[in-house]
Amino acid sequence: MLNEIVGSVVQLLLFSLIPVLVWVITARKKESFFTWIGLKKPVCPEAGKTLGLTLLATAGYIAAMLLSIRILPEGVTTAGSQFAGQGLSMIPAAVFYAFVRTALSEEIVFRGFLLKRLQSRFGFVSANTIQAVLFGMLHGIPFFLVTRSVGSLLLLTLLPALFGWFEGWLNEKRCDGSIVPSWILHGCVNLVTTILSL
Repeated sequence: MLNEIVGSVVQLLLFSLIPVLVWVITARKKESFFTWIGLKKPVCPEAGKTLGLTLLATAGYIAAMLLSIRILPEGVTTAGSQFAGQGLSMIPAAVFYAFVRTALSEEIVFRGFLLKRLQSRFGFVSANTIQAVLFGMLHGIPFFLVTRSVGSLLLLTLLPALFGWFEGWLNEKRCDGSIVPSWILHGCVNLVTTILSL
């Protein structure tokens, strides 16, 4: 557990470094870092409808990812694989891994930093597409480097990219620019897939 906490904090600090530096240079006198990055209380006027869409998208994504992982060659591991076979005693470490190491770190970079900065220059659709593609590549390229399978690359880039696009839409178009909804959603998805490997 201690290793996971330390690793999560280190990764969070590393992923936050560039956003913090850009904020210090460009926006420190205008607003707090947390507001600038979108780490604020979400305001979701159509909460019921948004929740329904979110549950539907999440269920589809988890099902598609679980099916995709089955086609990976033997010995290829996924993000939560370090907890595989270790039993329920690993759940606290898995929670920290899912919500801090991966979800919060990635949400700060992709939906908090990239999407918000690009959106101010190129508009929502272009900015959301760019951050989603980069998010997908972060997930797909490592599998390609291990498997050398173009099919794995395409599938494991496309699925996270689509979900990353949905998360950007959820934050910006449904929840007043807060990254908290996508952070919670991302953490839950990671936790579910990690627990399934225990």
